[in-house]
Amino acid sequence: MVKTIAVLDESELQDGQMKEVDFESGKVLLSRLGDKIHATSAWCTHYGAPLVKGVLTADSRVACPWHGACFSVCTGDIEDAPAPAALHSFKVGVIDGKIHVTADPEHTIKDNMLRHPRLLTEDTSFKTGLVIVGGGSGAFFAVESLREHGYKEPITILSKEPHPPIDRTKLSKALITDPAKIQWKTPADLKIKYGTTLRLGVEVTSVDLKNKKVTLDNGADAIAYEKLIIAPGGTPRRLPIEGADLENVYTFRGIADAKNVDAAAQEGKRVVVIGSSFISMELVVALSKRKLASIDVIGMEEYPFEAVLGKEVGAGLKKYHESQGVKFHMQTKVERIVPKDDDPKLAAGVVVNGETLPADFVIMGVGVKPATDFLKGSGIEIEKDGGIKVDEYLRVKSGPDTENVFAIGDVAIYPHVVQGVEVRIEHWSVAGNHGRAVGKTITGTGLPFNKVPIFWSTQGQQLRYCGIGHGYDEVIIKGDPNEMKFIAYYVKNGHVIAASSMQNDPVVVKVAELLRLNAMPTPEELKGGKDILTIDISTVNSLQQFKH
Repeated sequence: MVKTIAVLDESELQDGQMKEVDFESGKVLLSRLGDKIHATSAWCTHYGAPLVKGVLTADSRVACPWHGACFSVCTGDIEDAPAPAALHSFKVGVIDGKIHVTADPEHTIKDNMLRHPRLLTEDTSFKTGLVIVGGGSGAFFAVESLREHGYKEPITILSKEPHPPIDRTKLSKALITDPAKIQWKTPADLKIKYGTTLRLGVEVTSVDLKNKKVTLDNGADAIAYEKLIIAPGGTPRRLPIEGADLENVYTFRGIADAKNVDAAAQEGKRVVVIGSSFISMELVVALSKRKLASIDVIGMEEYPFEAVLGKEVGAGLKKYHESQGVKFHMQTKVERIVPKDDDPKLAAGVVVNGETLPADFVIMGVGVKPATDFLKGSGIEIEKDGGIKVDEYLRVKSGPDTENVFAIGDVAIYPHVVQGVEVRIEHWSVAGNHGRAVGKTITGTGLPFNKVPIFWSTQGQQLRYCGIGHGYDEVIIKGDPNEMKFIAYYVKNGHVIAASSMQNDPVVVKVAELLRLNAMPTPEELKGGKDILTIDISTVNSLQQFKH
């Protein structure tokens, strides 16, 4: 039952301010921009973060303090992934100096905060529609965006995986092995609520651009399309070394990999992790709680994450992992993986610098390659790294008949509007935002893709990162990485291009918004003590003041 309740004195909500207020047994987020007051659900629909602790911008966005999901405070609509659903938006009025909110109390309770797209009401089964190759983050967010923005044609997802799209980030962070616990929607929900046909366990083996069809399982089936989204993700790499294909040498990407590692990681066992990547080290965090006999990590850099986060941050994180019993073998390469004497199908150890590190199982976390082999011969040009070049709308640039063909996620090499470089970024949330952007483009409301990349990683504390920091020439550190509480700004050619932090939310989200708005302070200002959180980006005047 809808109710109208006075929730706050108008004088207590200033321009550019957010406040969380009670609404019966729930909460409402109030936001004020100029003389306009808005009311929405109070929690992020991703992991439930309190939005009042996030960032409010002049263009009516509220950014989640944890993972950068953004919503419109005017409508509650999703602005950025990883938000899987919109917020409820409530009617607001001011009567006798009091702010009144009109809402269904059920929609102000944390467990019922999601607002889903409207149900489809017309039969589209006779139309050709849109095909998505891949069943990951990009696919899910593309479907959500397409329906949110009014796309009424049929949608078909073709996925090699045996389950609907999942929150893949939780696999390495928590070793979850049941896809039902981390799926975004059930197949039934995707079919009924999103008008989407989900075909699981199928492999696309070729694409015919001229005749607009994709072929499955080497000719066993073919599906026609009017529009095509290529979103197959990546395939884990294996080092070209002796023993890389032994049965207990695991890569890590999906549910099957999580099951393999979970089964192997029993108390008293020994593991060698090849590669000090973010996924590798997230698995190390999870495995360090399993009472293993030993955890050895082999890395090529002096410190883990050095190329991305810098030596000082890398050294601080290495110190933490060592405190948890992890042994590092850095600035080295693997020579070979040796088999067991009594069972040559299984690895017994990894040879590094002439020393054999004993192992009951091995994890190889050395990156992924774009899963684009099926496109060979299609006319789409595949770059040396396996990626596909797209334009600012994520439309494929090469090949015939690609006007309605898009590539997103791990496979897309796209022009980054904010920083003016071509990039291919393997972030889960970038794939999600690609999907959302293509959904808007297909429905006629698209803009050049300009999202600032954000990712997060569990490394003892929650690590946040935003921007594109490749090739930085200076790192400005605030705080102490050895204490796992810091902010790091990455500088290139006199400009801040990225930031990372621990225990300093919502700094990274604030930096992402400042980068998007071209309002980031100079390195000199940061060195002089400027506090990012004191910059007001909720009014046009402040944006003009800090714009460079």
